[in-house]
Formats: sequence, C-alpha cells, structure tokens
Amino acid sequence: MPLVRAAVPADAPVIAGLLEELGYAVSAAEVVERLACHAADPQDLVLVAEHDGRVVGVMALHIARMLHHAVPTARVTTLVTTAAARGTGAGTALLDAAAEAAGRAGCTRVELTTGNARTAAHAFYRARGYEATALAMRKRL
Repeated sequence: MPLVRAAVPADAPVIAGLLEELGYAVSAAEVVERLACHAADPQDLVLVAEHDGRVVGVMALHIARMLHHAVPTARVTTLVTTAAARGTGAGTALLDAAAEAAGRAGCTRVELTTGNARTAAHAFYRARGYEATALAMRKRL
C-alpha cells in the first residue's frame, strides 16, 4: 500500500509533471509557490502518495462552507497518479486520506469534478462510491 504524506516543496518537480499529465502546464517553481499558499490556509491540504520512496500521485483537498449546507463540504480539487501507478492503490489511498481529513473537518460529503473525456477516472471514482450528481459549468474571465 502506498504511503500518503503531506506534500513538501521538494516534491514540486514531480507534482509539476503529474499536473502536466492532467493538461496543466506548470513549473516546479510555481508548484512551490502554490504549495506555500495551500500550507498557509487551514482549509487546504495537499498530499502525495509514495511507492518505493518515489512520489507517484498528488491530491489537493479544500474544505468550504456552503450557504445551503449546515456543515462544510470537502472538495477534491486535484487528483492524479502516474500512469505506472494506476491500479496500485495510490489513487485509492489518496481518496481515503481525503475522506479522513474531511471527516475530521466536520464534513459529511466529499465532492470532485472530473473532465467529461476522462472515462477511466469516472469508472475509478464510481468504484469508490462517488456518484455523478451535477453538471459543472464554467465561464472564463
């Protein structure tokens, strides 16, 4: 089972590569800055999964208050593993850690968004109890 731990600045090059797998071009220096911002906010958590001492996945979680819910909601804002780590339990370990952190924060739900074309990810999430309940929409500014 992969080890899950808090992300640290030294993980930035690997995290940048993982984000690139999702289609987000970001430099290691930008990841370091973003990790610092997340670390400064108690509502944010960034974890990595390690296998044999190498980072193979990253997950970011945000705890948010919603006007329409009495308790906060946890939102997985990023989850990706290396292609080689898929099927090894790394993604599941990260989702389990997200659920544990959400529960400690008083959340009664974890939600996430996944791109329409990511059908393998959809199957992965469904197999772990996630349901498609909404349509996400966005407007670029």
